[in-house]
Amino acid sequence: MKAVIPVAGEGTRLRPHTHTVPKPLLRVAGKPILGHIFDDVVRLGIRDIVLIVGYRGRDIVDYVEATYDVNVAIVEQGERLGLGHAIYLSKDHVGDEPVLIMLGDSIFKGDLGAMVESRDNLIGVTKVDEPQRFGIVEIENSRIVGLVEKPEHPKTDLAIVGVYCIQDSKLLYSALERIVESGTRTKGEFQLTDALNLMMKEGVVLKAFDIEGWYDCGKPETLLETNRALLERAAPEVWVPGSIILPPVHIGDGARIESSIVGPYVSVAEDSQVKRSVIRNSIIGGNALVEDALLEASLVGDNAVVRGNYKRLNVGDSSEIDFT
Repeated sequence: MKAVIPVAGEGTRLRPHTHTVPKPLLRVAGKPILGHIFDDVVRLGIRDIVLIVGYRGRDIVDYVEATYDVNVAIVEQGERLGLGHAIYLSKDHVGDEPVLIMLGDSIFKGDLGAMVESRDNLIGVTKVDEPQRFGIVEIENSRIVGLVEKPEHPKTDLAIVGVYCIQDSKLLYSALERIVESGTRTKGEFQLTDALNLMMKEGVVLKAFDIEGWYDCGKPETLLETNRALLERAAPEVWVPGSIILPPVHIGDGARIESSIVGPYVSVAEDSQVKRSVIRNSIIGGNALVEDALLEASLVGDNAVVRGNYKRLNVGDSSEIDFT
């Protein structure tokens, strides 16, 4: 089996951070989003991975090559024409092998091992409160019979979360090729769901696979929600002399915490400094300085400097905020 991870998007909803860092490399719960995804893929025993890159793709490639000992093929998506187009570009690297597709802006927790060991064509789903906001699967007799993007009147509450395990990859790429070559677009883009619907029309059986935990990282508020959820699952105990640490908290290597209250739900990246501050429910980037500040529900980028008394900030890399 091979894995395909599309990471070409610009991450506009996470600006200013994505002006200088591609979205998959933004940190959550102690490591980049893409690091959580790669950790899962490697644990599944998959060694051949195709990355679909675009915006700041060199940064992503450098991170992967420096961090993981796997076989990585790099494909450039020069023009963002949709998820279906991105997956289509990986066809020469997958061949006839089964393929695991994982979107690069979400983290998945569940029995992914059972998913890749199955002989079925599976689409990861989870129940949601507002299904009209998502792509939805429609099911009859345990089989998926339709995939609908953001239906006005959804027939189910099962949302497509962005992880797919397709055994019949040759048929998938054939469907994608026909959609791309015919110019068939939905909402202006080539959709993976359109190719999957085409496969079903031709007799391919697709089934839903329940994903226990789906953590979206596409917006500041969902990034913070994901940080909270992942810290609750796996944050180690932390003790810092002279400060109060309220778990769960992640403090990276080389970070210094002085005379501060940190937590709950805080990630402080490597080589950052927090001095005389109170921080809750926030993510502090690498080599940042937070001094004499009160922060809650905040994102502070790499190399940023924050001084002064504030409640909520969204500060990009290398910024300096001084309200002392």
